[in-house]
Amino acid sequence: MHKDQSQTRRRQARVAEGRTGNYFGHQASGGGNKAKVHKGRLDAQSILLLIVHTLFGSANALSGTFVGVYLWKAKNDFALIGWFTLATHLTMAITFWLAGKWVKEHNKMNCLRVGVSVSAVFYMLVLWLGPSSIHYFVWLGMVQGISSGLFWVAFNVVYFEVTDPDNRDRFNGWIGLLGSGAGIVAPWISGVLIIRLGDVSGYRLIFSISLGVFLLGVVISFFLKKRKVQGTYEWLFPLRCLRQSETPWKRVSLALVFQGVREGVFGFMIALLVYISTASEASLGNFVLITSAVSLVSFWAAGRFIKPHFRKISMLIGAVMVVVVIFPFFWKMGYSTLLLFGLGASLFFPMYSVPMVSAVFDLIGSNEASAKQREEYIVLRELSLNAGRMLGVLLFIGVISWSKAPLVINVLLLVIGSSPLVSWYFMKRQLSVIKP
Repeated sequence: MHKDQSQTRRRQARVAEGRTGNYFGHQASGGGNKAKVHKGRLDAQSILLLIVHTLFGSANALSGTFVGVYLWKAKNDFALIGWFTLATHLTMAITFWLAGKWVKEHNKMNCLRVGVSVSAVFYMLVLWLGPSSIHYFVWLGMVQGISSGLFWVAFNVVYFEVTDPDNRDRFNGWIGLLGSGAGIVAPWISGVLIIRLGDVSGYRLIFSISLGVFLLGVVISFFLKKRKVQGTYEWLFPLRCLRQSETPWKRVSLALVFQGVREGVFGFMIALLVYISTASEASLGNFVLITSAVSLVSFWAAGRFIKPHFRKISMLIGAVMVVVVIFPFFWKMGYSTLLLFGLGASLFFPMYSVPMVSAVFDLIGSNEASAKQREEYIVLRELSLNAGRMLGVLLFIGVISWSKAPLVINVLLLVIGSSPLVSWYFMKRQLSVIKP
């Protein structure tokens, strides 16, 4: 009897989902034909969310690329930058867990706005501290972690609510495309300004511009509608979920951990290696400009052509190729091989990342009960990612403290850079699940 009632409820949920598009009331205005015409398109709220994301990404692209270089110039120490990054990811994970209650039970848009505002505070602190920032790298990492945690927990919940399986790949493609567009212009401008104005004035100017762009993002965010809140936040949900015997989240969480391993180190190390190889912020800006131009096209293609039934093979090809492009480092570590790596990664990484993101969020929305706990699942997702990032950074700090020999660094990058293959292994079963 109970089983029959459960099946009836699931059928009713599927019927309701068919009428509304997803669990959050994306009504099909008009008759069935019109609904088909608009299937897969992005609505006004999705576009506004893309704009806020682009402003956030642009401000970080303008200055974030050079934060590691700024610290490196103050003190040539790989381990110090590793500790700064570790402080960022640890604080981000804690912020995600704590802020989950805010976005679940209160105004998630205010959480997003505060996240953008704290990012502005981070650059204000760097401006204020100047060269002495090096003495406060842990505290600065914590401020950056708080800003990222607040922004991304709110952004990911709103992203889930304004998209559905029909347009999620397209939205992810647009995020990558616009992010790459920002990456084409912003770091190149920053590099030119630093070279022409000098270290002190150049860094002061680009950090000031970033501060202004963050504040503009806060203003634009007020055009996003206040989202409905529902339910009570379950603090220990990640543990309860992972303790279930037959849950796909065990495999998915492991996949996310290994995804994070690469992100944690490559997020700062490649830019730093480019600067060390060239001793020029302008060359780093040119590097980011070229690789972002390739990413722009690649993310556009991924968002347009990767459909749910292509996700498994797409992610595998992307994972294999982002490992292959590391091997030229063993021949020679220089600007040319770094550029070759950057071009290859920019070309193939979207094939790996777009299916990964879409499949995870489709799993969150796979049924009504899961969708109602979207905040907890998003916190679980981010805790897994940040656990992987911290593992990657700890491995980096341990190895780099032992030896800085070029061969050791190359082997380290290969080991860490191969984690997407492990991520695909744990994710492959979920990539085969196609929502009807």
